[in-house]
Amino acid sequence: MNRYVAFLRGMNLGRRRIKNPELCAAFEDIGFNNVSAFLASGNVIFDTEESDSAAVARSIEDGLRTSLGYEVPTFLRTADEVRTIAEYKPFARVTEERTGKLQVAIIDKDVEPSKRDSVLELSNDADTLELVGRELYWWPKSNFLDSQLELDALAAILGPFTIRTKNTVERLASKFLM
Repeated sequence: MNRYVAFLRGMNLGRRRIKNPELCAAFEDIGFNNVSAFLASGNVIFDTEESDSAAVARSIEDGLRTSLGYEVPTFLRTADEVRTIAEYKPFARVTEERTGKLQVAIIDKDVEPSKRDSVLELSNDADTLELVGRELYWWPKSNFLDSQLELDALAAILGPFTIRTKNTVERLASKFLM
C-alpha cells in the first residue's frame, strides 16, 4: 500500500465550500483507503495500491471534477516526500528577525534548470526564496499579505503551485506520517 498526501488548490475559497467529511467521502468514492483530511484547506492523506503518482493525481482530479462539479488542481506527494519537506530547514543563513511565517509552494513538476535562476531572482530583502526539488520555500520578512513577492510572476515561471505554511506541513507529517 502506498501513502500519499494530496494538496488541493483553491479549496474552501469563495463559493467553493466542502467540509472535511465530504472531502474524505469523495476520495473514498474514487477508490482510496484510510482517508483523512487535515485542516479545512484541502490537505488529504490516503492510501492506494497505485504507485504511479501521475495516475493517482489524474484520478483525484477526474473524481473531484465529477463529484464537486469544478476543477481541483492536485499536487501529490508521497509520505516520504512530505516527511522530507517537514524535516527540511531552509534559510540557515538568514540571521535577521522575521515575523512572517515560512511558506512552502508545492509545485506541480520539477523546475527546469533554466527557470531556477529566474525564480531565485525574485528573492529580495523582504522575501527570501529557496528552491529545492518541487518545493519553493519562501520566508516573507513580515505578513504574507504585505509581501512584495509577485505570485503571478512565480506562476508564470513555475507553472501551477499551491502554498501551505511549513508549520502546516510539519503538523500534518507529525500527525499522519511519523
